[in-house]
Amino acid sequence: MEADYVIVGAGSAGCAMAYRLSEAGKSVLVIEHGGTDAGPFIQMPGALSYPMNMKMYDWGYQSEPEPHLNNRRLACPRGKVIGGSSSINGMVYVRGHAHDYDHWRETGADGWGYADVLPYFKRMENWDDAGHGGDPAWRGNSGPLNVTRGPMHNPLTRAFIEAGGQAGYQITKDYNGQQQEGFSPFDMTVKNGRRWSTANAYLRPALKLENCDLIRGLVQRVVIEQGRAVGVEAIIKGQTQVVRARSEVIIAASAINSPKLLMVSGIGPALHLAEHGIEVVADRPGVGANLQDHLELYIQMAASQPVSLYKYWNLLGKAYVGARWLFTRTGPGASNQFESCGFIRSEAGIPYPDIQFHFLPIAVRYDGKAAAEGHGFQAHVGPMRSTSRGAITLRSADPADDPVIRFNYMSEERDWQEFRSCIRLTREIFAQEAFKPFSKHEIQPGAEVQSDDELDGFIREHAESAYHPCGTCKMGRADDAMSVVDPETRVIGVDGLRVADSSIFPRITNGNLNSPSIMVGEKAADHILGRSPLPADNAEPWVHPDWKTSQR
Repeated sequence: MEADYVIVGAGSAGCAMAYRLSEAGKSVLVIEHGGTDAGPFIQMPGALSYPMNMKMYDWGYQSEPEPHLNNRRLACPRGKVIGGSSSINGMVYVRGHAHDYDHWRETGADGWGYADVLPYFKRMENWDDAGHGGDPAWRGNSGPLNVTRGPMHNPLTRAFIEAGGQAGYQITKDYNGQQQEGFSPFDMTVKNGRRWSTANAYLRPALKLENCDLIRGLVQRVVIEQGRAVGVEAIIKGQTQVVRARSEVIIAASAINSPKLLMVSGIGPALHLAEHGIEVVADRPGVGANLQDHLELYIQMAASQPVSLYKYWNLLGKAYVGARWLFTRTGPGASNQFESCGFIRSEAGIPYPDIQFHFLPIAVRYDGKAAAEGHGFQAHVGPMRSTSRGAITLRSADPADDPVIRFNYMSEERDWQEFRSCIRLTREIFAQEAFKPFSKHEIQPGAEVQSDDELDGFIREHAESAYHPCGTCKMGRADDAMSVVDPETRVIGVDGLRVADSSIFPRITNGNLNSPSIMVGEKAADHILGRSPLPADNAEPWVHPDWKTSQR
């Protein structure tokens, strides 16, 4: 029950660090509360709506009532399983825009600009370009994480990219390469038809080494002696035990659980900790603050032809898809079905995209409920850089209690302007020639919903989380009172303790967060090992030459 490094959480960043640290000869113990990722529902890409709605794989968190969204409580799934949220997510692979990381650097995360992180994205990737095109000079081809593209057999998927071009937007061959802006095929973390979570990519290879072990347990607190983290207290097989770290404790427990664990351990806003009778070890007001997420809407269309995936939305269809996948790892079950996407700017004067589209060739919700109209298609759309901020706080000092999650969605007027633009710009894309053979009518919001007030009402009732929480243990300079970790991921004010996961993002990145979370684990591993960072890569990203005066 002792190792050089104790990692709390076998999630996206935790698995990456376990592999890199053990590969370097360090002894590593990973503590994970969740269990196995065995079973077809979690490994089949096409079954993605199941694991994120299953209690055995998900912490089951919900937000507090959101005052700007009709006081709805929004689901906040987090993976409670090896691989963490990479085992229950949509497998969409987006690095983020180069300017996201330059913003990190400019706001205090020294050494985390795009030139600094691009080598780590390359190191972690095994880009499968089998006939997919892409931007090979910007990609990695020997890393643990397999990244590929779907076959785009469905004509609706191809029509979405074509419609983007017809609407006057760029077509980009690789949004994870030089040019994010535009419409493109989507990348996914899938290998040979199977979900390629960090459990598959990193943890299993690490556990084959004799110096890495996985313990199933629920960490209660970090054990701190004389200002230094020396281990963690965890419930393991029903018994409270201390797992000791000879070098460091590394928290990688998610943007929800990492700040909670710091706070119950006495690291956080002193007044809030005092309210719950917790002795203050380090007064860090930024712990739990700066909570960010992506909100999205589904713009749904009914189809005039039976071309959508709805043909499989019955018992026989699902049996066919499941059997084909089980026996051959091919067919609709081998893809997450998010096979085309778009990144655009909402208006002139914005230098890089602030709206993302996920296109899906069926009209269905994340909980698996299909639209009553039958055949259809939809675009998930939402703003990328909301200025609204929320917080994670403690419900009590009891580590078994869920934290209080307040996103404070849509609390800024700018959010409403951006969301209205999202709806109107999506409608314009669906009105292009490429969709004429397939479009019947708009299901949601419905053609009658046109005015700002009507659109706002739809947003209040239907906006959903895209499940991208981050920012709650912000990385920055040590003299910034709101920073929780420094640019080497060390917790400010406590020795021997680091946090490395999506909670350290200073600001949310463009697109889905799994890829940046894994990158954080990769880069943090080099900091932990005391290695020089990989040499900077100063490749120049593409920025629209007319961004100051043109929206597209």
